[in-house]
Amino acid sequence: MFKNNVGGIDRTLRIVVGLALIIAFFMTPPGPYRWLFWVGLIPLGTGLLGTCPLYSMLGVNTCKK
Repeated sequence: MFKNNVGGIDRTLRIVVGLALIIAFFMTPPGPYRWLFWVGLIPLGTGLLGTCPLYSMLGVNTCKK
């Protein structure tokens, strides 16, 4: 489907940051931090899929061939 352009360390960091934001969403009281969940889905999704649309547009590739 999409070409992999997210490498190992980058991928791991995206997954960790995404999970941290989602966990922070569930640990904070309801209110102004509702955006943490939605923002956390982006790095988690790109980390799990191994592809980043923004990297594709900018021509960046951290994945080793």
